[in-house]
Amino acid sequence: ISYSVAEEADKGTVVGNLAKDLNVNVRDLQTRNLNIVSGHRKKYFEANFKTGDLYVNERIDREELCLNSIKCTLNVEAILSDPVVHRRIEVVIADVNDNVPTFMDKSFSLNISESSPVGERFLLPLAVDADSSSNSVKNYKLSVNEYFSLDVQSGGEHGASAELVLLKALDREKQGVIKLTLSATDGGRPPKTGTLQIIVNVLDVNDNTPSFSKTLYKARVNENAPVGSVVIQLNATDLDEGDNGKVVYSFFKRANFNPSDIFLINAETGDVSVKRELDYETQSAYEIHVQATDKGSSPRRSNGKLLIEVVDVNDNAPEIIVTSLMNPVKEDAETGSVVALVTVTDKDGGNNGQTRCKLVGSTPFKLNSNYKSYYSLVVDGPLDREAHPSYNVTIIANDD
Repeated sequence: ISYSVAEEADKGTVVGNLAKDLNVNVRDLQTRNLNIVSGHRKKYFEANFKTGDLYVNERIDREELCLNSIKCTLNVEAILSDPVVHRRIEVVIADVNDNVPTFMDKSFSLNISESSPVGERFLLPLAVDADSSSNSVKNYKLSVNEYFSLDVQSGGEHGASAELVLLKALDREKQGVIKLTLSATDGGRPPKTGTLQIIVNVLDVNDNTPSFSKTLYKARVNENAPVGSVVIQLNATDLDEGDNGKVVYSFFKRANFNPSDIFLINAETGDVSVKRELDYETQSAYEIHVQATDKGSSPRRSNGKLLIEVVDVNDNAPEIIVTSLMNPVKEDAETGSVVALVTVTDKDGGNNGQTRCKLVGSTPFKLNSNYKSYYSLVVDGPLDREAHPSYNVTIIANDD
């Protein structure tokens, strides 16, 4: 069963009618002990036995649940007894435009040589908007001026980004400082806007810009790579002589991500190495912007991009969550009666996160697979309290 509800919906908001979708008379919901079960700590949804409605029981913040995810869903299960009916319910959480695009800093300074050629580009900071999809940052605009235009590039699921493009040759003697305003607008209706002041300091000459050997570098590193491991070596050259041709490498901090928190870059050699332990489950890839800057008195720089993919290592064991539905169990319980629900999760990706579940030993119970990693523990044979008043049931989950 699939429903949808907007985030921040008021408590009590009806998501759907279970009696209708389960094809059950409303009067039977209570007598058949309707249970709503989920693997979340908060009970976001509850059922009204009188109407059969599934309604919002806790505040739902989409950004808290599914930050950086295009589709956000909450999965719950509805269980009826006598006879047993077991259905999975997927509730899609629709985004509300409740966040304003924000820049990490109030202002951003650029040092640009007066000899910079028309058409040269300068990377600008990204605005952050916790909202998703159409409500995230969609466009950037630049205040009216005679020197610069704005080139906005759509990054698909990564949102838009912007570069400053030089339209007209600069003259430090005519204007040494240029102040601009960059506006970031999201796709909400109505849209929300955040601004950043750009201060351009016009500097004197150094007429060749460092150039990276590639526009995009790609590398892979295991999540258990030791600190200090070299991931890749960047290479940029500058046709100038002396200090004006000597290149130093650096990371470019954008929005709330600072590559220097995770990786080190050797300013002289361009080697990028691991600074601290990586975790595939926390982040599987890093998009890093790098700069090559010469050592001239009026340094010039070029921008490059490095994509580092973190390779998953099987470093997480499966976790088993058991929800008891019937305890104690009556000795006359019929074969197939559901005793408990078992949910298995594994934080790893790919085969490392695929799980299998089984019972150990001989007991009058068995595991039925409901959906992917959801199982039911059911009665699988006659029970006799006088012979066996209790059973210890061992469940083992393995990943692939």
